[in-house]
Amino acid sequence: MASIVARALVTVDAEKASKQDLELLKKLVMEFKDELDALGVKVDSLDKRVAVLEDRLGGWKINGQFWFDARFTSESDDGYSASAMAGNEGAGQDHFGFRFARFMITKYIDENTYFYARFRFNNGSGALDDWFADKFFVETKLPWDITMTLGRAYSDWEGDAALYHSVMGDNEGGLWNDQYYDGFNFKKSFGMLDAELLIGRNFSILDDRLDSISGVDSNTDINNDFMEYGLKLQANFSENFYAGIMGIYFSADGDAQYTDTNAGVAVWTDDVQQYGAYLSYSFTPSIALRGYYYWQDLGDNPNEANEDSPNAWSAMLDVKQDLLKFTSLWVQYVEQDNAFVGPRAAGVYPALFSGAANGPAIGSDGTNKTWLVTAEQQWGDSKWSSFLQYVTTDWDSAGYDDTDHYTIGVGYQYTPQIKFWLAYDYIDYGNGADQDHQGEESVILFRTAIDF
Repeated sequence: MASIVARALVTVDAEKASKQDLELLKKLVMEFKDELDALGVKVDSLDKRVAVLEDRLGGWKINGQFWFDARFTSESDDGYSASAMAGNEGAGQDHFGFRFARFMITKYIDENTYFYARFRFNNGSGALDDWFADKFFVETKLPWDITMTLGRAYSDWEGDAALYHSVMGDNEGGLWNDQYYDGFNFKKSFGMLDAELLIGRNFSILDDRLDSISGVDSNTDINNDFMEYGLKLQANFSENFYAGIMGIYFSADGDAQYTDTNAGVAVWTDDVQQYGAYLSYSFTPSIALRGYYYWQDLGDNPNEANEDSPNAWSAMLDVKQDLLKFTSLWVQYVEQDNAFVGPRAAGVYPALFSGAANGPAIGSDGTNKTWLVTAEQQWGDSKWSSFLQYVTTDWDSAGYDDTDHYTIGVGYQYTPQIKFWLAYDYIDYGNGADQDHQGEESVILFRTAIDF
């Protein structure tokens, strides 16, 4: 009987099984636990199998994120609250709004294929008057163990290689994360070598950033879609060491342009190429050293005074709390040419409240330099956690002072699905003559994060 139960759990069809069927199987697993152990069947594995079946009952899975922020800003004449607070209010005003409002649907078609859609009910500004499907794809297994994704998907090669950090659900330190495209993605493993190929239409690589290759601050985007072709190869030499290379080619394809409002004419942009290399080495399971280097070819762009081959690089040290006991530690150094093009181009440095960056115009000369230090503490087996973060950026440009940024926060996991965050953030822009913001500013954030 125990053998029959084990086979039933392996072969049961989640499309046809009812909740009553699964409850019965769970009872049988517990009743025949000793016999299953004698047969060498891991009961823990069976329990996990039941959980997966329940999660996919009927082939459908529905979940979502509802994160609400209450932000109280200092009285100031700067634009911190209007940008970093992700709100439409004026400078110095408080802001109540949504960090995330997302609804996700997954349909498991068969054991090799599923459909996924994520509907985002705001554009990051905190309002719910704008919604769209930012992920909408089918993933399936092809012959020769090739995984294909077809539709609208995100590319985050830095995140896949653990090349940036996350605090309070926000990503810091990544220069090339979360760009979305419509197209194809193919993945295959050749033993120790993992390969990924993508072909698509990119909507985010130069979104609102055509100034970076034009040098004209008064541009207004007309159309900034690029065809994208990318290849990544990662060699996993051991459990402790992996390294990879990547190349991305963005073809303007006659559809990427900006308007020079001073001249009143449309100017077409050129193709963009980016190449990179990265590596990670873990000295122990608790301490790792990682790094990446990117270089770009911006082609023949309208403003030849700008650098046409910018680069960026970063080194980071990741220390887990089980080594230091009282805290984890993430230390990262980022150096980036101001002409570098990308989702995290110059003017946005890697910080928790990064919208308030106050650097020179994208595409300017010079190389900005950033130190990011984050310490996080999980308080034993309790539901409490805390973190400290410090970021400082040297913009390497006349008329721009260094930006110093301090953040402290505490979190409480009320239930597995609900977490509360309370954080204090302070920023010192300096008083450079060419800066948009000057002086000091602060904000208190209360975040309610509900995942269901």
